[in-house]
Amino acid sequence: MARDPAKLAELERWMRSYRPEELFDDLGELIPELAALAPRPGRRMGASRHANHGRVRPLAVPAYEPYAVSVPRPGTVRFESTRALGELLRDTYRDNPRDFRLMCPDETNSNRLGAVFEREDRCFQGPTLASDDHVSADGRVMEVLSEHLCQGWLEGYVLTGRHGMFATYEAFALVVASMATQHAKWLEASAALGWRGPVPSLNYLLTSTCWRNDHNGFSHQGPGFMDTLISKKGSVVRVYLPPDANCLLSVSDHCLGSTGYMNLIIIDKQPQLQWLDLEAARRHCAQGASVWDWAGNGGNDPDVVLACAGDTATLETLAAAAWLRSNAPELRVRVVNVVDLMKLFSPREHPHGMTDEAFAELFTLDRDVCFSFHGYAGAVHQLLHARPNAARFHVRGYKEEGTTTTPFDMVVLNETSRYHIAADAIRRARRPPRDATTLLRACDAMLDRHRAHIARHFEDLPEIERWVWPDAPRPLDDLPHPARDDVRTTERPR
Repeated sequence: MARDPAKLAELERWMRSYRPEELFDDLGELIPELAALAPRPGRRMGASRHANHGRVRPLAVPAYEPYAVSVPRPGTVRFESTRALGELLRDTYRDNPRDFRLMCPDETNSNRLGAVFEREDRCFQGPTLASDDHVSADGRVMEVLSEHLCQGWLEGYVLTGRHGMFATYEAFALVVASMATQHAKWLEASAALGWRGPVPSLNYLLTSTCWRNDHNGFSHQGPGFMDTLISKKGSVVRVYLPPDANCLLSVSDHCLGSTGYMNLIIIDKQPQLQWLDLEAARRHCAQGASVWDWAGNGGNDPDVVLACAGDTATLETLAAAAWLRSNAPELRVRVVNVVDLMKLFSPREHPHGMTDEAFAELFTLDRDVCFSFHGYAGAVHQLLHARPNAARFHVRGYKEEGTTTTPFDMVVLNETSRYHIAADAIRRARRPPRDATTLLRACDAMLDRHRAHIARHFEDLPEIERWVWPDAPRPLDDLPHPARDDVRTTERPR
């Protein structure tokens, strides 16, 4: 084209069709009349005070101590963990009447966050009826059965400098995977622009998880949204798997006050055993991952490490540890719980990643690790691939096995039950117990007994359903409803 006079003439005719002599002066400058049409700096779309940086409105998050569940001993009381968060969010509404909203696809009560309706209504702009439940035109709970709307609303809301949370069933978060991907890319790109400051984080709460959809079944079982976020840059993504209510409160306190991230929190809404008191939960979440000495007997020289991330994974791992302590007391077991999943990354790949030295302190340098995981096993392998001797990690997770069945049968179907974990530990221990063959047969026998029981009774074995940490002083049915610590605190500066 550059050498073809006919083509050059054709290009010139096309460019002259825009009549540049009417748009530019002799120096090539835009004529004043047209230049005056451009918005003034404060009116430009990229500089709008409604959707630009530097105007993050401070969020007053109540101190979370008064909402804590009393845990006198690990694994001795049950509580719906998200109910405690609902109370914290209720009072977040109270303290931030203009700058906080919860987005939820028609499931706020189902997700045990209904305490927010003690302070706020659902937003609805149409006519209301006397029979409507907490519905008003100025309500600030955005509840509509469309994950796309909830995601889009929250994205736009945080861009204005205000704060919120998107709570939904775990399986249906994947509906907005592409939208989440684009928001992550926008955060990554905007961080490189010196003139754009941070915006409040986009916070997700995924509940009704793949492990506990007893009446919904296979259609509601899918932990894949976590994989979507893990694949994004560590500079903008955080993933938390709190094992109980007090850890959920600590993690949520951190996420609600953060900026510039996409925070993913995953925990089920069903009654679950509570493991850590408030102070232990605070320390554990600050570390992101830690050894639970009270659950193991391995000390500084374990034969095998049992690791877990996720509430159901934690329950089954601790039950396996207790079974091994009772049936194979000579086997030295260490229990590690991971609440901040990004800790598993190398620090070269994520700012939360542990150093190799800290990683070895948790998982040892050479012991096999039986890792029970909330989601697909491949996600953990992805996080660990840069670690020395990563092949010693043996991960069990969700493997697309499910139906409308009992809670324990879900973990059996996916081979993540306490008996699968215990058998793994026996096989992979540095020093297997002397009666390993007998113990493995006992695990198989318990699984056979489980299958026969649910086929006949349609419910889990009593010793499974009512299991508590064996150091508990009395059976679960005799235990009081968990109380809240009556702690009076002043709001902490953020």
